[in-house]
Amino acid sequence: MNKTLETTISKQRDKSIVAKNTYETLLILDSNQYARDPGGVTKTISDLVEEAGGEVLVNRLWMEQKLAYPIDKHQKGTYWLTYFSMEGTGLSKLDRAFALCEPVLRQMTIKLEPRLVEPILANARGENIVVSSTAEAEETEEATADA
Repeated sequence: MNKTLETTISKQRDKSIVAKNTYETLLILDSNQYARDPGGVTKTISDLVEEAGGEVLVNRLWMEQKLAYPIDKHQKGTYWLTYFSMEGTGLSKLDRAFALCEPVLRQMTIKLEPRLVEPILANARGENIVVSSTAEAEETEEATADA
């Protein structure tokens, strides 16, 4: 095999190995823009995530409140949570897109622990979190063994 073919195969393998992670982004939005067009602002955020190569899982309003200190002369902010999955390589592109997005005052993205993804997403959707019976049985066995 020649070197270029080996390099091409190696790059393709590396691309397929990159796993998608689940992320949570907290955005502080301009309250005035959100109040004027909530659907438009929400769509803009979803579009930015999708353009960066992500898949939006849940979008939701968290709260609106007075900011601890003014940000770009804004006294109030709308806190918005977005949960999405994407490859880690797209985060820098998404971060830049949020920085350039007019309604976004600040943002913070964190990677969710894989074992916590389902309960967090269920909570964000407003669903009841159901603990599987095997997990309950294991917890009962551990408690009994400790006693």
